[in-house]
Amino acid sequence: MAYPVFAFINNISPRLMTFLISILPVSELRGAIPYALTKGGLEWPEAYIFAVLGNFLPVIPLLIFLERISDWLRRYPVFDRFFDWFFKRTKRKGKLIERFEALGLVLFVAIPLPVTGAWTGCAAAFLFKIPLRLAIPAVASGILIAGAVVTLASLGVISFWGI
Repeated sequence: MAYPVFAFINNISPRLMTFLISILPVSELRGAIPYALTKGGLEWPEAYIFAVLGNFLPVIPLLIFLERISDWLRRYPVFDRFFDWFFKRTKRKGKLIERFEALGLVLFVAIPLPVTGAWTGCAAAFLFKIPLRLAIPAVASGILIAGAVVTLASLGVISFWGI
C-alpha cells in the first residue's frame, strides 16, 4: 500500500519537492534548502527561490485565519491542549517580538533555529496583535533573511558554533 506513495514522491521534481518541503510547518525553508542543494541537485539560486516562495505561501492565510481556525478547533480537547501549549510556548519565546514588535518579528522569523520560522512567526504576530499590514512584510522579510542564512550555511560560506 505504501509503495505507490513512495513511487509518487520519487517522481516529484526537485523544484516542486523543495517548494513542498518549505511549506511544511516544521521543516520550512530550513529543511528545503539543504534538501534542494544536496538530494535535489539544484543550484543555490533555484533552491533559494523555490524555498522562499513555498515558505511564504501559507503566511497570508495563516495571518488572516489563525484566530478563527484556532477558536473553532479549540472546541475539541486535544486541539485545545495543543493550542494552549503552542501559544504559551510562542509567547515565552517571543520576547523579541513583544519588545520590538514588527522589527522583532522580522528577527524572530529570520533566526534559522527550530520553531522560529514563518509558521511560529504568524502565531506570534497573532498573539502579540501585530497588524496585518505590518505582519506580512515582517514575516516576508524574515523569510528572505532566513533563506539567505540557510543557503550560505548550506554552501559552507558561514558556519555556526564551529561546525
